[in-house]
Amino acid sequence: MRAVSDRPDGHRLRALIVLLWRAGLRISEALALQESDLDRGRGAVLVRRGKGGKRREAGMDRWAWDQLDPWLELREQFPIGAVPCVIHGPTAGRRWEALAARKQLHHAAAAAGVRRRSAPHQLRHAHAVEMAHEGVPLVVIQRQHANLGITSIYLQGIDSSEIISTVHGRPSPTISATAGLQLRR
Repeated sequence: MRAVSDRPDGHRLRALIVLLWRAGLRISEALALQESDLDRGRGAVLVRRGKGGKRREAGMDRWAWDQLDPWLELREQFPIGAVPCVIHGPTAGRRWEALAARKQLHHAAAAAGVRRRSAPHQLRHAHAVEMAHEGVPLVVIQRQHANLGITSIYLQGIDSSEIISTVHGRPSPTISATAGLQLRR
């Protein structure tokens, strides 16, 4: 996000990054958002047509809303419509196309020094992994991501050293391992 300019296209790209990363949206979901789909008071983002045509609400934290504000202020200059919209030319105010958004995300990643291939969906993965690190219950992460089976794949991004140190650091049991067991003869 720091590698993005402070011009309107930079604010729009920063807003897209926030929607992908902090709300865990897919790029198609973020680009389809309408202004009326945002409910800052509740911290909710309405996804009208997610994967499989499913409707759902995603949550977004206060920090993310603060990051979205500069774009939303600029967005008021354009006709009511898609949150991340076209800025220049005769189609200004219309939905920003995925190909153009992906291209700008790729350029921003390169400017930030990301040398590996990057994809917008990795921000959705980061969302799930970060929530797991923060101790958010798995069921909440799964509901945020709509598909219960896929969330476990995202969480495979937790490396083995973290798993080992977490399990190794568990406290000792508070009762004897043999308490309540009877030997049968």
